[in-house]
Amino acid sequence: MVSMSESPAPSATSPEAEAAAMAGRALPLVMSPPRGRAKPPRHLADLSLPERQEAAKELGLPAFRAKQLSVHYFERLVDDPEQMTDLPAVQRADLVAGFLPELMTSLRTLEADKGTTRKTLWKLFDGALVESVLMRYPDRATMCVSSQAGCGMACPFCATGQGGLQRNMSTAEIVEQVVAGARSLARGEVPGGPGRVSNVVFMGMGEPLANYKAVIGAVRRLTAPAPDGLGMSARGITVSTVGLVPRIRQLADEGIPVTLALSLHAPDDELRNELVPINTRFSVAETVEAAWEYAHKTKRRVSIEYAMMRGINDQAWRADLLADVLNSYGDWGWVHVNLIPLNPIEGSKWTASDPADEREFVRRLEAKGISTTVRDTRGREIDGACGQLAAKE
Repeated sequence: MVSMSESPAPSATSPEAEAAAMAGRALPLVMSPPRGRAKPPRHLADLSLPERQEAAKELGLPAFRAKQLSVHYFERLVDDPEQMTDLPAVQRADLVAGFLPELMTSLRTLEADKGTTRKTLWKLFDGALVESVLMRYPDRATMCVSSQAGCGMACPFCATGQGGLQRNMSTAEIVEQVVAGARSLARGEVPGGPGRVSNVVFMGMGEPLANYKAVIGAVRRLTAPAPDGLGMSARGITVSTVGLVPRIRQLADEGIPVTLALSLHAPDDELRNELVPINTRFSVAETVEAAWEYAHKTKRRVSIEYAMMRGINDQAWRADLLADVLNSYGDWGWVHVNLIPLNPIEGSKWTASDPADEREFVRRLEAKGISTTVRDTRGREIDGACGQLAAKE
């Protein structure tokens, strides 16, 4: 099933990205979003419960109204003001406008896997496009969320990276993606009956640690007990990064036991400099050491994400080198390798590895004692890799 808006969405590709593509050159690394863009409206999910109560007072309203709204949003997953019958009718419109402004509009939803995988293209208040994916399995339901509109990390095989960075998303815009998925599950819109979101992965559009404050705010809101937040377990949340070493170390000190996923994609600097340009600032050795420090400090196993690209990074000797790099920090189970069959961009030279090469890569890693899995390739027929749907608008 495909639902589309009547009006066309704006392009997700920045002028800089278009110019770079025309000139045949790589995009530059962008660590900060462009200045001058309007900020999204303040939303209840941007604030902690005490902050919401203070905001209510500033609006001349009783503090307990903020808690009532929080119950509707985070516990009851209500999005229709008419269902908020405990709010006075004369104040309801002002309360909803002040605390629950519309943050994003669904432009298109694509379904795969008999409806258990749902990818949504969202239009934000300023026309920026982002994507989220809901994946339901027999034992869990996972939301893959975006943290930025576009991405400044310039990885050449990634659709989002080739679109450039437009802006950071707010805490509430990130949270709203999860709440929207939670509503769909709670209302039985996804095959399998009513359910709840059990896992969130920050693996959608953007580099989460480049939008650190908003991402940590979202993690805290997702894990705070209801009605302050969604009441999820931090152990069900995974934050990915291409390797912003100072932020990895900062995350280790937050005291939130989320899983760190490091998008490594190559075990040697020569290749990783090309595939993941941030490697020109933080080498493989520095990046893996920061990941090891995270595991050592938090006692949480780190996931190494490795997109398998035919003839690029899938050689058997690179599997041996990857194992040696990871084993140099000991074999106490601190790390797990997650191989990802590349979801290719249309017209791109980057393609998925041959299955035989993929199997040999797994065999080499396991022979050296590295825990390894190959990621389930859900959503390939609906442009499952984030950024692919937005890039076509």
